[in-house]
Amino acid sequence: MDLNSLGWNEAREREFASFRAQGLVAARVVVEDKHHFTVLSEHGDLAGVVAGRLLHEATSTAALPKVGDWVAIAPLLNERKAVIQQVLSRSTKLSRKVPGRETEEQVLVTNVDVAFVVQALDGSFNARRLQRHLVTVHESGAIPVVLLNKADLCEQLDAAAAEARAAAGGATVIVVSALTQMGMASLESHVPAAQTAVFIGSSGVGKSSLINALYGEDLQHTLEVREDDHKGRHATTCRELILLRNGGMVIDTPGTREFHLWTAEEGINETFPEIDDLAGKCRFRDCRHMVEKGCAVLAAVTAGSIRRERYDNYVKLTLEVDQLASAQNKHAYHEKQRLTRVAQRAFNRLKHGREDG
Repeated sequence: MDLNSLGWNEAREREFASFRAQGLVAARVVVEDKHHFTVLSEHGDLAGVVAGRLLHEATSTAALPKVGDWVAIAPLLNERKAVIQQVLSRSTKLSRKVPGRETEEQVLVTNVDVAFVVQALDGSFNARRLQRHLVTVHESGAIPVVLLNKADLCEQLDAAAAEARAAAGGATVIVVSALTQMGMASLESHVPAAQTAVFIGSSGVGKSSLINALYGEDLQHTLEVREDDHKGRHATTCRELILLRNGGMVIDTPGTREFHLWTAEEGINETFPEIDDLAGKCRFRDCRHMVEKGCAVLAAVTAGSIRRERYDNYVKLTLEVDQLASAQNKHAYHEKQRLTRVAQRAFNRLKHGREDG
C-alpha cells in the first residue's frame, strides 16, 4: 500500500522520523468498531490493538485512535496484527459532546479534508439541524459541503435549494440523488485522489446510498425510511474509511439523532458570517447580541436584513456553547482536585514507608 495514496505527505514524514528510527511503521486507521481497529500500512491491512502504554497515558478516550488517524505501529506480520503505539497529530478533528449528561468529547473522525453534511429532500429537511452540523464542521477545520439528497422526491427543487443556501451561511450546497445520479459528478469532484471526505447526518438521509453511488456498487447496507415521519434507522454501525476508484477516500458514520456541540466559537462565527461581520459595528466590543443597547446585529434583525430564525438559532447555539464551556471548566476543576488527592495519598504512602524503614 502506497501511503501517499492515503494522504501521507512530507509534513507527516518529518513528524514520523523519530518513530521510524525506533523501528515503527506508519499506518492509517480505516475501521473503528468499538475497541477493534483495522489499519492500512505498507504491509497491507492489519488488525490493530492499542498498546497498554498508550491506554494508560491517554487523558481521555478522545486521545485514542479514531478513523482517519495516522498512527505509529509495531506490526506482527505472521499474525496479520499491529500494536498501535502512538497517534500522530491531527490536521482536522470532528467532535461532539457524548450523548447524555457526561461532559466528555467524542471524536467522530480525524484528518478529513471535506465534510459532507447530508440532508434529505423527502420532507425531513431541518435548517436548525443543518446549522448545528455546520458549526461542528467549521470548528473541525474541514471544508463543509451541504448535500441535499433524494432530489427525486422533491417537487420544488429550486425553492428547497434556496432555503438550504439561506441556512448554510456561504457553504457550498449541492442537490443530488443517489437514485438518479443527479449531481454525483459535482459531488465526486470534491473528493479527488488522496483526499478524504466524511458523510455526516441523521439516519435515513441516504449517506450510505451516496457512498454506494460514488463507488459504483453496493458496499454499504441501506435501510428504508419510515413513511409516516421520514425518520430513518441506522444502516451504518461503525466508522469505516473507504477507498474510491478515483483514488479519493470517504468515511461513512452512523446516523445521529443527538448532536451536541463540543467547542464552537469559530464554528459559530463561520456558520453565521453575516452576524460575525456586523459584530464589529456594535457599540460594545464584548457585545453578546442579545439585549445590549447599540447592538448592530439586533438592529439588523429588527430591520429584517438578518432572518429572525437564523438569529434565534445563533442565540440558541451560542448559549449551548457557553453552558458547555462552564461544564467543561467545572469538570476540569474537579478532575484536578481528584488528581491532587491521588498524588497526595501516593506521597503520604512513600513518606510513611521511609519513616517505617
